[in-house]
Amino acid sequence: MTTPNFESFGLNKALLQALATEGYTTPTPIQAQAIPDVMLGKDLLGIAQTGTGKTAAFALPILHRLAENRVAPLPRTTRCLILSPTRELASQIAESFKTYGKHLGFKVAVVFGGVKYGPQERAIQNGLDVLVATPGRLLDHMQQKTLDLSSTEIFVLDEADQMLDLGFVKPIRQIVSRIPTKRQNLFFSATMPNEIGKLAGELLKDPVKVSVTPQATTVQRINQSVIHVEQGRKRALLTEMFADDNYTRCLVFTKTKHGADKVAAYLEAGGVQAGAIHGNKSQPQRERTLAAFKAGKLRVLVATDIAARGIDVDGVSHVVNFELPFVPEAYVHRIGRTARAGADGSAISFVAGDEMKLLRDIEKVTRQKIPATDRRNDKSLGLLDQSIMAAGVGTKATMPDREDRPRGEGRGRGRNPHRDGVKPEGGGQPHRQRKPAPGRDARPAPERPAFDPMARERPRSTGNNDPRAAVAAKPEGELKRRPRSRRPSNGGKGYVARG
Repeated sequence: MTTPNFESFGLNKALLQALATEGYTTPTPIQAQAIPDVMLGKDLLGIAQTGTGKTAAFALPILHRLAENRVAPLPRTTRCLILSPTRELASQIAESFKTYGKHLGFKVAVVFGGVKYGPQERAIQNGLDVLVATPGRLLDHMQQKTLDLSSTEIFVLDEADQMLDLGFVKPIRQIVSRIPTKRQNLFFSATMPNEIGKLAGELLKDPVKVSVTPQATTVQRINQSVIHVEQGRKRALLTEMFADDNYTRCLVFTKTKHGADKVAAYLEAGGVQAGAIHGNKSQPQRERTLAAFKAGKLRVLVATDIAARGIDVDGVSHVVNFELPFVPEAYVHRIGRTARAGADGSAISFVAGDEMKLLRDIEKVTRQKIPATDRRNDKSLGLLDQSIMAAGVGTKATMPDREDRPRGEGRGRGRNPHRDGVKPEGGGQPHRQRKPAPGRDARPAPERPAFDPMARERPRSTGNNDPRAAVAAKPEGELKRRPRSRRPSNGGKGYVARG
């Protein structure tokens, strides 16, 4: 069977020129199946894992259709609307449309929260060919009547399952109600929960279903592993892992925003260049951190699930799940940040005792057993540097079994060199020996005279309370002048007796 190429699809020549400039020659499986049907104007339901080329799968045929029927957009309208769950993903989708359509001259804009409202309003004012937006800020523009969707021809919902997780189902229905019934609908998602299937059934009309991988499976090129580690030792283990130079560009996922900041600060204190990105960061902060990560100035990017959705960075060597997600499907999105565009990658999950149920849920959804790293067996380490394992940072597996431990090493009361007065191996003075119990060759305690309260002479008061008498009793060399800033306690004479 002949391998298809982009020219065989009959795409616009301007698009083929842009693809050649970017070095794209062979379409991915999702692109090969989706592009022909989308070019014909059919509705489509695409199920593909992140990193498989979903953006180009709908961007190229949409740009082709807009170029075939080129009309000037009306003011405050858009011909194509694309909804994205996060700001970063929206920015990347808009950038892809600009890259592929740079020879077509289309007007492309992106709208999301966290930035000023005015520039977005001015971008929409003259009309757009393609608008990429997040649901919240898009509804704001619709309520302010700065955007009219009555002329929208194509509607795209990307990362539909993440929209469900973020509670955007109701806003999506509000937005769709403003779009003409006669339109083309495209749904793309890495997983397809029942709720998303129900929403797709409401909005799509006789859709073509494209699925390049089974539901909720992970990219085959990702080498996955689990490390069982106590919750309190995760940050130390994470820092030690970066002693291995193979960890060149890493994404670390946490559950909470505060947790992301703490992990990033801990890594920085350990000499690892790290930055955090989450919803509490302003958009300029997020953009600067992401740009530094892409440029290689940061070795580690610590992120939450929401903020990391849509991070498309080439060359991510490792994804570390510092904490497992509550939603099993989020695991698929997390590890999909590596092994993109056919590259290899590794995903490591730190699992504490209270996260075992989450691990079982992930294995059930992905239908695979994630191997655990046996840190006592050097041959099974695989992903981790053996020198790190030798340091013994992390799990209970690094300690010998209870039966193999000699007495006195964490088992029973045994011999304690510090308690028994033996000099420690590392040097230093031995601790004081224990006093033997009475009756066992104990030294007799020295006899002490009985306390006689009248035997001690007590100083007698002379009855003279004049401080000048005490001053006169001291030699001249024993006098001390108080600082002028202090108030003397001897009636302003300025001199007191030392001692």
